[in-house]
Amino acid sequence: MPSKSIQVKGLHKSYKQLQVLKGVDFEVEEGSIFALLGSNGAGKTTVVKILTTLLNQDSGTATVNGFDVASKPENVRQAISLTGQFAAVDEILTGRENLIMIAKLRYLKNPRQIADDLLQRFGLTDAADRRASTYSGGMRRRLDIALSLVGNPKIIFLDEPTTGLDPEARIEVWKIVKELADGGTTVLLTTQYLEEAEQLADRIAILHEGRIIANGTLSDLKKLFPSAKVEYVEKQPTLEEIFLSIIGKKEAI
Repeated sequence: MPSKSIQVKGLHKSYKQLQVLKGVDFEVEEGSIFALLGSNGAGKTTVVKILTTLLNQDSGTATVNGFDVASKPENVRQAISLTGQFAAVDEILTGRENLIMIAKLRYLKNPRQIADDLLQRFGLTDAADRRASTYSGGMRRRLDIALSLVGNPKIIFLDEPTTGLDPEARIEVWKIVKELADGGTTVLLTTQYLEEAEQLADRIAILHEGRIIANGTLSDLKKLFPSAKVEYVEKQPTLEEIFLSIIGKKEAI
């Protein structure tokens, strides 16, 4: 039976008078892609910040790679990597220099070789010696994810990784995420793009008004949707229809 890379129980978090998380529970299996789906303001980034030790929860527990995020933050940080909504690359440096810098900061041997390997893996070899400021949005995001893989972290958090990307660049990122999971890396992905969760995730959790209101495979979630209408053929619900049905809304997010 697969072990759990992430376990979250009863997570609460408030900002002054605003209660953002109201008892969040979920588990992520090792080597899987887990999508945390929700509208803007649902609390997805807050969950990620707690799991990556950037924010303390008010109550509840969270363990990442077997370590409690509150009491063993240093152990958690050694096992994880975080890619935020905006690419965190140094635009003055070249792609190669960005990767070498991170490898040196992690005290890794052969930083230049590590950089070359990642540049090749992410299709950036031809642009390796150009400043990152000259990269397209898709190239910058690929470099950003490459930076997060320096040191081979066991668990990667991708917080809305395709926000602002064009469709072609988004598909590039999807391919990378699938390859990561195929290689045994655990991926926790937050997104408001329903198609993204449908394409990538082994399991999908819907976060709405501070709580997980549905959690399962795409097939599991389809069972929560009202019976398909029979027209000429049986209509299969899209993830968007399922999402809106579960949160009780008719309009698109």
